[in-house]
Amino acid sequence: MSYSELLAEIPVSFLVTAAAIFGLCIGSFLNAAIYRLPLRVSVSKPRSFCPHCKTTIQWYRNIPVVSYIMLGGRCGECKEPISIRYPLVELAGAFIFGASVWRWGVSWASLSAIIFACTMLLLALIDADHRILPNVITLPGILVGLMLSFVNPRVIWWDALVGSVLGGGLLYLVAWIYLKVRGQEGMGMGDVKMIAMIGAFIGWKGALLTIFLGSLIGSVVGIALMAIKGRDWDYALPFGTFLALAAVIVDWFGSELLGWYWGLFGTL
Repeated sequence: MSYSELLAEIPVSFLVTAAAIFGLCIGSFLNAAIYRLPLRVSVSKPRSFCPHCKTTIQWYRNIPVVSYIMLGGRCGECKEPISIRYPLVELAGAFIFGASVWRWGVSWASLSAIIFACTMLLLALIDADHRILPNVITLPGILVGLMLSFVNPRVIWWDALVGSVLGGGLLYLVAWIYLKVRGQEGMGMGDVKMIAMIGAFIGWKGALLTIFLGSLIGSVVGIALMAIKGRDWDYALPFGTFLALAAVIVDWFGSELLGWYWGLFGTL
């Protein structure tokens, strides 16, 4: 019996459930990476600890989502509240894994979608917290995206290469023009490297659509902050966060969005 025939014998519900459970565990790792990478601390050592009292968390108090519920959202030692974001990231990991396997099965396409979405989640939250997009994520991410393009049927290798160069180059040009016109940086090189990585995973059309959609989302959020909280035009928004959200949307629904857009454009 071949590998594909063996997979066909396994119920889809079982594969999705198993993937989601594994995704919960990866979500726990993502939480550690989101907290530690900006601090330049190893993501593997020391073991998980409370950010308030620094006490090492025992394994039975570190079960994804379950431990948060059992502890009432508080540290088991110092009783300080634990951010709701921790279980939400774990659940996001479960959703990413489960939904990807449900849509693309156990395949290279599914693996690429999982790696991409998890990396976007990492970058989105780190940028939201610290306004940085670490090179240790974006630069290896470009290489991984290009390598996966040779086995991922959703993106051809030359599309990934053009997407990486075109996406990064276009955003670099925008940043350069903004600097020349306003005399200050409008975005950092982290954004440029991030969109180069996005292009490597989802191709040049996906990269361009991500820039457009990310800019649109960022504009809506920026205008809302100005209206609600009185922010001015110089308030620095985490553009990487908007790019990450847009990139995942495009990866999952890019063809539908492009079809809708061109259909709408054709009726005008």
